[in-house]
Amino acid sequence: MHAARNWFAAAVIAACASSPAFAQQPPAATSMSFFVTSVGPGKGGNLGGLLGADRHCQMLAMAAGAGGKTWHAYLSENGSAGHPTIHAKDRIGNGPWYNAKGVVIASSVAELHSDRNNIKKDTALTEKGEMLPGRSDTPNKHDILTGSQPDGTAYPGSDSANTTCGNWVRYFPMSGKARVGHFDRNGNDSPTNSSWNSAHDTAGCSQDEIKSTGGDGLFYCFAVN
Repeated sequence: MHAARNWFAAAVIAACASSPAFAQQPPAATSMSFFVTSVGPGKGGNLGGLLGADRHCQMLAMAAGAGGKTWHAYLSENGSAGHPTIHAKDRIGNGPWYNAKGVVIASSVAELHSDRNNIKKDTALTEKGEMLPGRSDTPNKHDILTGSQPDGTAYPGSDSANTTCGNWVRYFPMSGKARVGHFDRNGNDSPTNSSWNSAHDTAGCSQDEIKSTGGDGLFYCFAVN
């Protein structure tokens, strides 16, 4: 009798394991490891430096139920006297990274910075799992702050004011610029303008100047663990 019950239980477990309902599921929102910020700090290019940007990523992730991970902003900083050069690609862990819907964005740093990455309008979701308005929408918010070259590295130190808003602490009008990418990969005909991380420069570092070229002070966040 016991043997029969044990056989029946084993059969049920085996059947369930082979059922699609019990098959291994892709990561969901709780396993999210990549998102575009739904909102920025609201101070233009002044993100409070990298630490302030990281805190913003962590805060948004926590509100979305993914605060158990360590989050870093995908931002570069330029080196200067007493300040090291920091490359965005070195701040984000090793991958793979998934959006809030469990869709793979890239499996590695190398893939992320290649044509094989999966960043586009319908996959570059916010921490809430929502799509942001792109170039064909009003208002357009496809400019994403990165301060980076296409390979994820910082621009030379002498260009810091024109690519990182003075390492993410400037926000007055005409106080520098920032390099941005297009999350929707939509720009002019030039391949550069369709880059996810290095499309063009902003008009300046104030919130209004960043908005004027199609942005809103948003940036990418990656879980490093």
